[in-house]
Amino acid sequence: MKQRIGFCTSRDGVRIAFATVGEGPALVRVNNWFTHLELDLDNPVWRHWSEALAERRKLVRYDPRGSGLSDRDVSDFSLDAMVADLESVVDALKLRRFPLLGLCQGGVIAVAYAARHPERVSRLVLYDSYPYGAFVKDAGEKLARQAEAFSQMIEVGWGRRVGAFRELFANLLMPDAAGHQLKWIGELQRRSASPAVACQLWNAFNNFDIRAEAPKVTAPTLVFHVRGDAMVPFEAGRRLAAAIPNARFVPLEGKNHILRADEPAWPAFTKELNEFLGADEQADGSAEGEFAALTAREREILDCIARGQTNAQIANGLCIAEKTVRNHVTSIFSKLGAEHRSQAIVIARKAGLGRD
Repeated sequence: MKQRIGFCTSRDGVRIAFATVGEGPALVRVNNWFTHLELDLDNPVWRHWSEALAERRKLVRYDPRGSGLSDRDVSDFSLDAMVADLESVVDALKLRRFPLLGLCQGGVIAVAYAARHPERVSRLVLYDSYPYGAFVKDAGEKLARQAEAFSQMIEVGWGRRVGAFRELFANLLMPDAAGHQLKWIGELQRRSASPAVACQLWNAFNNFDIRAEAPKVTAPTLVFHVRGDAMVPFEAGRRLAAAIPNARFVPLEGKNHILRADEPAWPAFTKELNEFLGADEQADGSAEGEFAALTAREREILDCIARGQTNAQIANGLCIAEKTVRNHVTSIFSKLGAEHRSQAIVIARKAGLGRD
């Protein structure tokens, strides 16, 4: 797979590296803990994920601040900063409305973004994620002690070519992994971030708390969690799904935090994911021929029509004359073969416009 790598600037000046691969409707994958755009597309751990996610769509990925190809010299790892990074990526790609896929810590960031930008997120998919970290005040003393011990191990063991931490970390992520997969996890560890930044990210992720934001999510939401996940407990996924209105929870049988291609849970995951995203994508594709003749402004106005706005409201929102809106509406109806406004709304909504 060939990817296209670019850079954008977050609101505090940090440069964020992002990449796209595949063609079709966009799917934005929110960064998880340690990634490297050049290394994690084609490898024995993530290859089947990348292929499945980009098979029928344009997959958008990016490296978290402090690691990968993004700026390494960073001090702010707050949730607000992470959400701002996601904002900068989707704005740089001019994505107006799109589905989000958040894995582990990326799920927390995805929920916060979806709560703050309901008009941008069409669907939300969360995998092995959680509603709050171990360092949050009421998370429990045992979880906090475990997370603190792991933090200390990261400081002294992260990125070493050999050692107990390298083995422990790989086995927490993928206890069923083959030798070459365990070796690759250690290599990505070493090349994605420094021990200091890896520790800062771990501590930041364990301070995240989205319990106040999860109930504000309005997008249809699908929550996956591997039942035997040793990195993020199964109960955390259940709590997250319960906190989001009308979310659907899908347990996956297995022990690996990162699903392998050869385990039964993998086809179950991809089937559920594609069916969940597929309705919107098919609607978008079926109307592409009808919409090909529309200008960018006409698409914008049609989206407003699909939201039930009057010509006066559209003119006010777009800062143009109402007469100009009427002229555009006449042209839109002609190109779509629509005889009246309600018919145009049906066509637009089938294509995915005005969904929120």
